[in-house]
Amino acid sequence: MSTSVAVRSKAPALSSRLRAAWRAAHDPVPGVPRWARIAAYAVPFTVLPSCLWRIAAVTCHLPLVTNPPRGGRTLGTPDEAYVVVLSAVSELLAFTAVGLVARWGEVFPWWVPGLRGRRVPAVAAVVPAALGAAVLTVLWTRVFAGLPASLREPVPPGYPIAEHGWRLVVFVGSYAPLLLWGPLLAAVTVAYWRRRRTG
Repeated sequence: MSTSVAVRSKAPALSSRLRAAWRAAHDPVPGVPRWARIAAYAVPFTVLPSCLWRIAAVTCHLPLVTNPPRGGRTLGTPDEAYVVVLSAVSELLAFTAVGLVARWGEVFPWWVPGLRGRRVPAVAAVVPAALGAAVLTVLWTRVFAGLPASLREPVPPGYPIAEHGWRLVVFVGSYAPLLLWGPLLAAVTVAYWRRRRTG
């Protein structure tokens, strides 16, 4: 009885410590404009719908594609597993935008060997973020600019672009937020550079 009470009392304490540590690492640092904070936190949500669509269609085999290919392999990995890893990596990359407004984007966290506690050079954050923003903006703009032509061309069955009706709407609606990923990241990068340059 006393053991279960002790375990239950430790769980809330651990939970509150984890929440406090999360807030300390991810809450915006002083000087971050409100719009930059909102934009940084929005970036992972621009990627989430496409990740969920891929996992639902390929891993869970939900009927989002009329004739889904089955048993495929990408990079030697079953497509079902590959899509989960791709989605997780996409979300992690998108989450790095939060570093442009949070403490871990200005001071290396405790778990980075040899650098913990040192100041992150502004250029080390700005250059990859700016390159990423440029690539993402060009990539997704080109994809969506070419969408009308792709809809008119014959494509193999099982491709999402070959769908019609609600399936096509769900597919396009899941991927359309990716158009915002690059511009939001660019805006947050500019805010980060201005703040670090004057700070």
